[in-house]
Amino acid sequence: MQEEIREIRTVKITRKGQVSIPSAVRARAGFEEGAKVNVIAYDDRVELRPMKKEKISDAMMCCIMSEEALAKNWNTPEEDEAWKDL
Repeated sequence: MQEEIREIRTVKITRKGQVSIPSAVRARAGFEEGAKVNVIAYDDRVELRPMKKEKISDAMMCCIMSEEALAKNWNTPEEDEAWKDL
């Protein structure tokens, strides 16, 4: 199911890689000053998502990120062959 686009704004990226999120977009997303957000990079886009109230441990986040980063090396015919009898 595809999500409906609610609003599109154009912003500039500063020399330091910073962007200002328009106030209407911040309000809609529930972003508050000082809040942490997850930055999720895809091949064709970047998403900012508010962190949920329940804290994900650093160890769990490391596991999640490691699995995604290593999947390209793990998901190969050679790896499948090496692990097929286990």
